[in-house]
Amino acid sequence: MATNLAMAFRKSGHEIIQVYSRTGESAEELAHQAVAEPTTELNRVVADADIYFIAVKDDAMEEVLSHFPHTDVFMVHTAGSVSMDVLSDCTNDYGVFYPLQTFTKDWLSDFSDIPLCIEANTDKNLNILGELADTLSNNVYNIDSMQRLYLHVAAVFACNFTNFMFASAENILKHHDIPFNVLKPLIRETVDKALIHSPSKSQSGPAIRGDKQTIEKHLELLSHSEKLQNLYRFVSDSIMDFYQSKGEENGQF
Repeated sequence: MATNLAMAFRKSGHEIIQVYSRTGESAEELAHQAVAEPTTELNRVVADADIYFIAVKDDAMEEVLSHFPHTDVFMVHTAGSVSMDVLSDCTNDYGVFYPLQTFTKDWLSDFSDIPLCIEANTDKNLNILGELADTLSNNVYNIDSMQRLYLHVAAVFACNFTNFMFASAENILKHHDIPFNVLKPLIRETVDKALIHSPSKSQSGPAIRGDKQTIEKHLELLSHSEKLQNLYRFVSDSIMDFYQSKGEENGQF
């Protein structure tokens, strides 16, 4: 998150004054890319920046905030599952700047289409974040802390869980000398249909058809792994339950 956000700001013409990290290597690496000053000491964080971004793991935020040296500054965090109010004891001006995307350090994302979810404790601060977000992305949303929490849960299903399914499929193929490339057109088609139509209208497979014979055959093939069997069974049952309830809602039995 920190790397991608800093580089996006830099690309959009904003000045990154300083980069803090607990480790010197990380601080120096990002500071070099962002043409900024690195530091590993919170008490040396400059006091004259326009905005301070806290882009750390959720479980590290409390420690960072408890040692942050300045109070009369505008602070925002970038977490999806942490309330904006976590900053209320640190400063009078605070907010959230949450890019809804999956980030890795060695893959710089194009922010122009990334949804930026913003929130602030005053209208003035919200306007500041809105103007800043507009310089990075064409998709800016005012999302409060509770909405962002639900959004984060949905994102885990859409991204993290989906990617784990890909990894599970890759592992099954690997054990039978089948290249993962065979599945790539299917994955692309699945994602395209979900985006163009809707996920609930694009579901296919043995579970939605109620094809219990095929399901049992698949479970037998997965007998080497109880965890995969349980995953397959749980997801299949969930698909059948979901579409049965939708059918009942629509008067279809």
